Amino acid sequence: MDSINQQQAEDNFKSLEGQEAVAKLKELVEKAETCFFCSDIKTGLPFSTRPMAAQKVDEEGNIWFLSSNDSNKNAEINADPFVQLLFQGRKHSAFLSVYGISEISEDRTKIDELWDPIMKTWFQGGKDDPRISILKVIPHQSYYWDTKHGEAVSFLKMAASVVSGKTMDDSIEGNLEV
Repeated sequence: MDSINQQQAEDNFKSLEGQEAVAKLKELVEKAETCFFCSDIKTGLPFSTRPMAAQKVDEEGNIWFLSSNDSNKNAEINADPFVQLLFQGRKHSAFLSVYGISEISEDRTKIDELWDPIMKTWFQGGKDDPRISILKVIPHQSYYWDTKHGEAVSFLKMAASVVSGKTMDDSIEGNLEV
């Protein structure tokens, strides 16, 4: 039997490059309130995963987080900077997988830029807490799954597909080359 992608009436694969890819990356990161931040990635072994909120996606597609400099995550990144970020913005759309290299910094100017008062939950000293560090993830490979026309159209196509017996998925997926 053919794969689901080959049963599509419409083309559902579109890779994006440059600023179009950065815009899609930013859109999907902003739709997701949290991501699974995975570190200590080793073939054949479980990796470390924790939920985190991205603070920003910059013009180059780098994804920024605030993290505690004494965390296990920071120790793992110091030993091996390769990370995987997994985002889900909606139940049936806005999925993003990012594989990249993470850099740790304690640049106070950048901390001021990224600071959100809700972060005081983890940093009781506020934005001047000495435990705050910055994680910058530089994407090397990114892949997305989303809808072409939004969730309402996607739902209608799914319902029509059930009734008609034809695959009418409104999904779109592809690589993001930032």
